[in-house]
Amino acid sequence: MVEYKAKDIDVLEGLEAVRRRPGMYIGDTSERGLHQLVFEIVDNSVDEALAGFCDSIELEFFDDGSFQVTDNGRGIPVDVHPKVGVSALEVVLTRLHAGGKFAKRAYRVSGGLHGVGLSVVNALSEWLEVVVWRDGKEYYQRYERGIPITGLIERIHTGEGSGTRVRALPDTSIFRDGVKYNFNIVASRLRDISFLVPRLRIVLKGPSGAKEFYSENGIKEFVKFINNGTEVLNHEPIYMKGGDGDTEVEVAIQYNVGYKEAVYAFANLINTIEGGTHLVGFRQALTKVINEVARKEGLLKDSDSNITGEDLKEGLTAIISVKLMEPQFEGQTKTRLGNPEVRGVVSSVVYEHLIYYFEENPKIFKKIFDKAVNAVRAREAARKARELVRRKSLLVSTSLPGKLADCSTRNPQEAELFLVEGDSAGGSAKQGRDRNFQAILPLRGKVLNVEKARLHKVLNNGELRNIVTVLGTGIGQDFDIKGLRYHRIIVMTDADVDGAHIRTLLLTFFYRYLKDIVTGGYLYIAQPPLYLVKSGKKNLYVYNEGDLTRVLEGLDGKGYTIQRYKGLGEMNPSQLWETTMNPSTRHLYRVNVEDAVEADRLFSILMGDRVEPRREFIQKNAKYVRNLDT
Repeated sequence: MVEYKAKDIDVLEGLEAVRRRPGMYIGDTSERGLHQLVFEIVDNSVDEALAGFCDSIELEFFDDGSFQVTDNGRGIPVDVHPKVGVSALEVVLTRLHAGGKFAKRAYRVSGGLHGVGLSVVNALSEWLEVVVWRDGKEYYQRYERGIPITGLIERIHTGEGSGTRVRALPDTSIFRDGVKYNFNIVASRLRDISFLVPRLRIVLKGPSGAKEFYSENGIKEFVKFINNGTEVLNHEPIYMKGGDGDTEVEVAIQYNVGYKEAVYAFANLINTIEGGTHLVGFRQALTKVINEVARKEGLLKDSDSNITGEDLKEGLTAIISVKLMEPQFEGQTKTRLGNPEVRGVVSSVVYEHLIYYFEENPKIFKKIFDKAVNAVRAREAARKARELVRRKSLLVSTSLPGKLADCSTRNPQEAELFLVEGDSAGGSAKQGRDRNFQAILPLRGKVLNVEKARLHKVLNNGELRNIVTVLGTGIGQDFDIKGLRYHRIIVMTDADVDGAHIRTLLLTFFYRYLKDIVTGGYLYIAQPPLYLVKSGKKNLYVYNEGDLTRVLEGLDGKGYTIQRYKGLGEMNPSQLWETTMNPSTRHLYRVNVEDAVEADRLFSILMGDRVEPRREFIQKNAKYVRNLDT
């Protein structure tokens, strides 16, 4: 029997615990955790802005993998801490749960409430250098893996003002995938912050240049940004602000003529993607006001049913931002606000402002009400359409005998569904596939553009209805990800303009109506080859223009012919299997959503009714197009 005594209990001192179990502090050690290091430092600077002492933040990425955050806030205190005996700067860099956010004296509201930001970044960095400007002096200190390498070096500050600069190189022994930042993820977070903290200038510098984020009017500009490219019912967003002393509430609302909802809720600048009490309070107040005003104006009779919150979602764009002293986050990803008192505060603020606004703007109210009434009719039509899909879903094997070639396995984790453009390619795919785990559903022609259609129209489209039936999840209110019959859904279209259009239509459908399939990581895009290069007995499949150049250079003057593939139907079953379907050789790309706000905006621009925003987008991005079919 192995002994187990007191001597076997490990006691981790200082920041050693962070290095031993980094996932407990930053979530993981992949790309997400790496970016969390950056955001921890940025959030400290943002807290200075929220407190009213900072209006400029600069984030810069360097070629060596390090990043640097500079602000013009008050500067981290450098005087000796009375309890610890070292500078306050060293305390916050080396002690967990040390900071100015607990007693609410230095910071009344902040995003990072645990006091671990600077110290965790310090612990998980190969080195960290900090410069503080305050009281006419400059202070410098360097750390390596959380340990002070220098003392606090004091110099004369030749510049003006105060602030803090932190530069750190994340430790590659912790981040084993390497230090590779995603510029778009960082930019989207900084963009959101600039809207949520108006008149804060944020500059992002990186390998692709510099971006500046600044908003004069805050979340009112945020909803306008999201609705860029759409026709709106109220030109100026409905803006409301209030609170109860402990909780500050800001809400901006703008309706558009579309059928999709884009509502984003934030608590202390954190995007609460799972919602929470602030979102519940908002929806309750909006529904209550619409029904009260409608009955007062005689638009709803005593015998009429109330408009529901579901009916008010169509075309609704809204930002809900609350700032509170002690947020309580719940949910698997800690992105749902749980404070029960917030619901009442938000509901009260929204109710009082909306009642007054609609009294002053009856024409806008009528537009929103009429849209909700149309949504009621569409909801009933969608219910009947979903019932039809639900009945067919129970009889997949008999209801789609001519279209679906199902796989043998009934284990969703092993099963793949290919959505294939055209009957010809579908036939080749059926012959070339591995029947054990690959199912084929051919699609005929271009599917409906769902950006311009309500749910009942979507389900009246035969191709889309077949997809929903085969997937087994249901749709709309009936959607349940647990029913998903395939954990890889692969869009396989031709490598030409029409194929790209069909792929975009399908991506729009999945994002708008089956979003959990996208965010759950179940949706993929197959990449068929663009070229077949034949040289002697060699068949070389090439997937992009850059590879074609390298392949031709490698042939070194040997004779060859080039075939440009424009359609999947040009390949026989064995070629299709070898190039596009074989798990060991295919090029498969998982679809993910790095920036939900930008995704909403781009789908509206690219697939919506307005031509001018789409033309502007194409003109701006035409230079980035590759493999354009002519």
